Amino acid sequence: MTRADPDTLDLLLTEARTHYGWQDRPVADETLREMYDIAKMGPTSMNQQPMRILFIRSAEAKAKLEPLMMEGNRAKTMSAPVVAIVGYDTNFYEKLPELFPPVPKAKQMYEGNDAMIEDHGFRNGTLQAAYLMIAARAVGLDVGPMSGFDKGGVDAAFFAGTAIKTNFIINLGYADEDKLFRRLPRIPFEEATTTV
Repeated sequence: MTRADPDTLDLLLTEARTHYGWQDRPVADETLREMYDIAKMGPTSMNQQPMRILFIRSAEAKAKLEPLMMEGNRAKTMSAPVVAIVGYDTNFYEKLPELFPPVPKAKQMYEGNDAMIEDHGFRNGTLQAAYLMIAARAVGLDVGPMSGFDKGGVDAAFFAGTAIKTNFIINLGYADEDKLFRRLPRIPFEEATTTV
């Protein structure tokens, strides 16, 4: 295969939607593993893999998260079968000797360079999170990504004492199509691109 067929493109992006309502239907652990195993294969700089995911299912963990969400995001998050707090590990470079053996001293490039660590960790972690959403759709899940939450509060509540920082939150499950919002416009090619 050298090109995705139209049905695959529709599933992954062109007809895919951000969802706000969820069926009362569980998501299997095996589905989450399959989603991750697809997403981890996406390209990143020097094969950096800073993305870290905390999957929230329990009522206790959701109760801890609820007050940290913006009011408009609370109900949709609490009703999702799985909430993924997607973060990035600022110690990602420690694994470079294993993940990027072509450059044995890749790890040393980052040691003591906090600005580079933050820049590369956030960028590559965000790339991986985008792959995660596409992978979720590929395994039959629907997604509802959000950035409306108290980032510092989420870091303190769920990642205290670690090198992980929150990037954004993705609700995962099987969508309730009756709660789907209308599709919003996109910027056309002519407006968004330049060729020089």
